[in-house]
Amino acid sequence: MRKRDIVPLVAILLAAVACSNGKPAANERAMTAEQPAAGDDFVRIEGGHFANTKSGYYGKEVAVSDFYISRYEVTQKEWADVMGGKPSAFQGDRLPVEMMSWYDAIEYCNRRSLKEGLQPYYVIDKTRKDPDNRSEHDPFKWTVTIQKGADGYRLPTEMEWEYAAGGGAISKSYTYSGSDEADEAAWYWRNAGERRLSGAWNWPAIENNRTQPRAVGGKKPNELGLYDMSGNVREWCWDWYADPELGSGTYRVVKGGGWMGDVGSAEPAYSGKFEASGIGPDQGFRVVRG
Repeated sequence: MRKRDIVPLVAILLAAVACSNGKPAANERAMTAEQPAAGDDFVRIEGGHFANTKSGYYGKEVAVSDFYISRYEVTQKEWADVMGGKPSAFQGDRLPVEMMSWYDAIEYCNRRSLKEGLQPYYVIDKTRKDPDNRSEHDPFKWTVTIQKGADGYRLPTEMEWEYAAGGGAISKSYTYSGSDEADEAAWYWRNAGERRLSGAWNWPAIENNRTQPRAVGGKKPNELGLYDMSGNVREWCWDWYADPELGSGTYRVVKGGGWMGDVGSAEPAYSGKFEASGIGPDQGFRVVRG
């Protein structure tokens, strides 16, 4: 579902910022398991407790179960193969799909599941307003529930996303997903243009530098062989954002930072927020199963 009244691009960019090809190194435990669907590039994540000392979950009695996660952000070609159309602000088959709302991502998961003969994970009711959605700006408020036992595609939970981005059970506690050096692991506002920028964040400088999302897989992978979990495009998670003042139900969680943002939002532990109906040229997603 696309918004019909779209704010001018620069306004979207600024609002989004305010809110917030080689083969990977082998990891025997993460990469020897059978792939969830033929031809797809997924990594099996072995669950457990958080080993990344920089995570807010570290040292807590929480654990993640095993799951599969896509090695790359969903690309524009993958989107077109399932949904048709070219919604992204920046065009290219290997670029991550962007201008994606949370609802767009949910629909993609279900349609891809059906296309591949899987049971859709989500039950989407567009006729009933979600009673848990407290947003004053979301025109859709679809009620989306989970089909228990379904084997289809879905968005990661925030905990799953952070666990995978932080290196899972074999984490080396990097600052970013795969490195302590931002430029090794992430596309962000300083390095995603024609030349590396310095100084303070400055939108005219970013725009004049032709800064934009980059083809997936162009930076160093993390310990599990996952790419672009720091930078490039922000990635939707299933969860509501827990706002200290508003509670939950106003925003959905976005993780990883994007090409317009600074490196702080590219750290795996950072939790961003965005309206579920919101779209932006740095807003994409990746999918999981299991």
